[in-house]
Amino acid sequence: MNGVLEAVGGKVSGGRALTFEDVQALAGVSDLVRLGMLADEARRRRHGARVTFVRVADVACGEAATAAWPASAGEIRLVGTPASVEEAIGQARALAARANGTPVSAFALHDLERLAGDAKALTHVVDRLEECGVAAIAEAPLDLLRDREVALQAVRDAGLPVARVTIRRGRTTADALPLLRDVKALQKHTGNIRVFAPLPRDIDAQQASTGYDDVRVVALARLWLDNVESIQVDWALYGPKLAQVALLFGVDDIDSVSAADLLDQGRRRAPLEEVRRNITAAGLSPVERTGRWAVAQA
Repeated sequence: MNGVLEAVGGKVSGGRALTFEDVQALAGVSDLVRLGMLADEARRRRHGARVTFVRVADVACGEAATAAWPASAGEIRLVGTPASVEEAIGQARALAARANGTPVSAFALHDLERLAGDAKALTHVVDRLEECGVAAIAEAPLDLLRDREVALQAVRDAGLPVARVTIRRGRTTADALPLLRDVKALQKHTGNIRVFAPLPRDIDAQQASTGYDDVRVVALARLWLDNVESIQVDWALYGPKLAQVALLFGVDDIDSVSAADLLDQGRRRAPLEEVRRNITAAGLSPVERTGRWAVAQA
């Protein structure tokens, strides 16, 4: 397997594209340290030492007109499953009207796809969300979309970005490889994937991960997806420890940092200080961003 690492390492250092066969071979290597070094090199070639993060306030569908959130939020995310298109539009309009300039992302694309029924109707729904002031569709879970390419293209046709492309299920490297291949093809065809979060969002307690598969999948995602700008990890789901390790395996963006300034355990444990400290400890430079990818105001 050392020969695989050397051959692929030469391609990475030379800025040459990998083949899917390269990625399949890398999936079998046991030397995670060297695999991480390759992914880190690929990340640094694209982003240098810069790592972005966003503080997010979640607002449940049904509470858009009454919910409160910290002023420090860089993204307000409307979450949950609306019962109808009209409910989705109404909730988005109510939240955007109260956001005071903070970017609002709304809903998961597979739920909108189901409510709309077809691609033309989905484009119309997304058009209406944009008219309400929504800045992005919050999430596109590839493994739950009925027709991935059609849905992503419909959103692009409406002029809205997808804040993050995700997967909901799957625990192993073998689960991830077909999805990684699909992500690259989808980006080539639609151009609507800026961020991919390769770790599953629905965590099955009966299939707990040791973390080895997690960091391997992150590294493979960064090495293979040379047409996707950012590889992301979710701070709220995976915690500071795995997030910090993932930074050394190709991650350049951290999602879902709490917008609340929780100081009850001391300033060093406040979310903002903790995420900055973890990024810095990995030898990288933290940059807070908004949901529109602007640098957040200090």
